[in-house]
Amino acid sequence: MFVFTITQLTSLLAREPTLIGLLQTMLIFGNVWWMYGGYAWLTNAVPPRELGVRLLLLVGMSGFLLIALAIPTAFGAGGIAFGVGYMIVTLVHTGVFMRTSQQTAIQALRVLGPSNVITAVLLLAAGFTNGGLRWTLFVVSFVLHWATPYFSNTAGFRIRVGHFVERHGLILLIAIGESVVAVGIGLGTAALPAGRILTALLGLALAASLWWLYFNGDEERAAQAMEVAPEERRPWLAVQAFGFIFLPILGGIVVVAAGMKLAVVAYNEPAALSTALFLATGVAAYAIGLVLFRWLLHSGPISVRLVIAALVLPTALVGMAITPLAQVALVVAILVVGAMVDGALTHRRSLR
Repeated sequence: MFVFTITQLTSLLAREPTLIGLLQTMLIFGNVWWMYGGYAWLTNAVPPRELGVRLLLLVGMSGFLLIALAIPTAFGAGGIAFGVGYMIVTLVHTGVFMRTSQQTAIQALRVLGPSNVITAVLLLAAGFTNGGLRWTLFVVSFVLHWATPYFSNTAGFRIRVGHFVERHGLILLIAIGESVVAVGIGLGTAALPAGRILTALLGLALAASLWWLYFNGDEERAAQAMEVAPEERRPWLAVQAFGFIFLPILGGIVVVAAGMKLAVVAYNEPAALSTALFLATGVAAYAIGLVLFRWLLHSGPISVRLVIAALVLPTALVGMAITPLAQVALVVAILVVGAMVDGALTHRRSLR
């Protein structure tokens, strides 16, 4: 479902490559990511071993499917379907969480559960509204979700670090893989001259470079950092690192994927402003997210990733002056060199 959701978000942004389209995409993504992350927390506390739990998770999956189907029209005719799907996902999440044997988690859920349900009600109500009121309800839902950790007892949750970090690593891997899918979807039945094939291959190299930056040891070091943290602090680290900070990381991938989808279509002419900015700012957001991730967990040097973020932003000028192909090639070069230098610095630091 997450693959399909990212695909739908990418398609929404590529179809409406404007500031309005970007804001819609980010609001939808922010609300949906909260509940996707919530299910990682759920299965961390309630392993899906019982048949009843598995069946309920399938019901929740159907809710996520309905959400994904409605994403392209969530601010239009699909608003009600989006709200219904979100309500299903929320009720299943709260219901299954109550099956945990962790009394401290149940106590924490007394705040978290009602807050989630209120947000689901707001999003369902948004489906029956139009214009500014619908926007307001989506914004309020977004803010309420991400403010919840500050007034709920997150310390009540017990984190199984290995499972938790692995689940989020898989989610990130899926999102990066979707950026490759976006290239294929963007091409459709278009002709395949050498330049377009090269652009598509560079899109694959771009996805691989994004993968390289995180899966070059960050996952293992994040797990180590959480393991050595006091048990009562782990839930807050989990919220910050894999909740808040994953917003720019995953959101950046969505924006990059939309940029690649547009780039492969018009690969041989100066890029539109939206295409160039999506490619540049998406990678920059991803890099800044990884900077914050390491800074929070004290899991590695951040200087190279800051330089990557700074260097990729001016590549938008290359795309608009030359072609998207040239811009993507330059971005890939920056990422590859940056990943190599970052890996060397991280290894040197580990030897101290």
